[in-house]
Amino acid sequence: MKKLLHLVMLLCLHATAMAADKTLIFCSEGDPEYFTPAFNGTSTSFDVTGQIYDRLVRFEQGGTQLRPSLAQQWRVSKDGRTYVFSLRRGVKWHSNANFKPTRDVNADDMLFTLGRQWQADHPYRHVTRSRYPYFESLGFAQLLQRVRKLDAYTVEVVLNRPDATFVSTLAMQWAGIQSQEYAQAMLNNQTPELFDQQPIGSGPFQFKSYTRGQEVVFQAFDDYWEGRSKLDHLVFSITPNASERWRKIKAGQCHVMPYPNPADLPEMRRTDGVAMQEKTGVNIGYMAYNTSKPPFTDVRVRRALNMAIDTRRILRQVYKHTALPATNPIPPIQWGYNRNVPEDSYAPAQAMALLKEAGYAKGFSVDLWAMDVQRPYMPDAIAVAKLIQEDLAEIGVRVTVKTHNWSEYFQRARTGEHDMVLYGWTGDNGDPDNFLNTLLSCDAVDGNNLARFCNASYDDLVKKAKTSLDQSERTHLYEQAQLIFKEQAPWLTIAHANQYKVLRAEVKGFHITALGRHWFYGVDLVQQP
Repeated sequence: MKKLLHLVMLLCLHATAMAADKTLIFCSEGDPEYFTPAFNGTSTSFDVTGQIYDRLVRFEQGGTQLRPSLAQQWRVSKDGRTYVFSLRRGVKWHSNANFKPTRDVNADDMLFTLGRQWQADHPYRHVTRSRYPYFESLGFAQLLQRVRKLDAYTVEVVLNRPDATFVSTLAMQWAGIQSQEYAQAMLNNQTPELFDQQPIGSGPFQFKSYTRGQEVVFQAFDDYWEGRSKLDHLVFSITPNASERWRKIKAGQCHVMPYPNPADLPEMRRTDGVAMQEKTGVNIGYMAYNTSKPPFTDVRVRRALNMAIDTRRILRQVYKHTALPATNPIPPIQWGYNRNVPEDSYAPAQAMALLKEAGYAKGFSVDLWAMDVQRPYMPDAIAVAKLIQEDLAEIGVRVTVKTHNWSEYFQRARTGEHDMVLYGWTGDNGDPDNFLNTLLSCDAVDGNNLARFCNASYDDLVKKAKTSLDQSERTHLYEQAQLIFKEQAPWLTIAHANQYKVLRAEVKGFHITALGRHWFYGVDLVQQP
């Protein structure tokens, strides 16, 4: 009898502990590309690595103002070329079955994180992969002159030229700091690939497991330097379909979902026990022409197709009036936006005349790539592609719509396999450079510049703006660059979409961010009465 009572008591205690465990389930829209931030190029991946890794600096919750993180403070020389970062002491690393750290975060980790991406002879330069999309697109290899450790917690970075965006660029997710000690241990064990597969960071959540197409599981890090998370566990439930994400929210199988179907918004607003957050998005949805491939080497062809596509119809039928029409490659809420740039006119007859002038009176055949997942800048790329297909058929351009698994889509587009590709961007740091340079510069042709657009006049303007510390001068230069962009038409600009996040009422402390990231430190689950 006593044994039976003891067993009942144990079961009750276990049930109580399970009930007390706070596990938040986030209905993520796709699989991460990699668990090493420097390899990634999508917000889907950065949502995952952002929980694991800290950066030197980060943006304040919900905004674009910089605040210290691993770097407790930093100072910059008068000429804007030398930066000295003083690292926070006492920051602990996670651990796993392969590695137990023996020291805190220090200067060696910052040197490792930058050196891996920069130095051709670095022992980790070609482990797992050899491409670093952000580092390359940002031109960091040409920007950095010297990175050296002044002492165990102080690093000096010397640039070849001033860069007004340097610190805010280090606040981006690609710059998550990794453990040099862990990397060396895996190299010594002759298993360097485990460093990228079993991530260890210093962020609020530790990586526990990943099942492709199903879930990523995290556990709260007890020794996080800002204090333990209010959540015990965090699960990214990978759910590509928006209708299925909404079903899971209603059933209590998920607590937070991004990127709802615009058609579902009215029902979401009137559903009990569900809250919605909304914010103007710092983003752009576009279609890039591969300007390195005929016929898109000819600007007349690109301009003709832009005139043949009714983007207002796309906004009505796909976005359901939840987005602004896009004219420029940066959103109108972004400083530096040029309001004098003319919007593309919908003029199919003029488009046909321009195609004839370019030597394509009978049109041509072309592939259009469309994502198979929803994005913050495009709720249904397949539907957008079909409308574009219909419009271009009217001027004799025969379009075949193709798609690829989301985890491969961006990687393959970066190599220039496509003819035309639907894509988009959510700002990383609140600076126009993050759109105009990162997405359209010559440096970014093998990175985030999916149009493979390289125009000397445009490039000169955005590079000059990057080196100026005067915002009014930078604004003027960016306004000129946007005029060249419109004239050269490397993209069809489609929309600046509003952000919507749907959450259950028991979720407290979740904030929609200006830059569209999903951050779960500070979030709590409170049982409803």
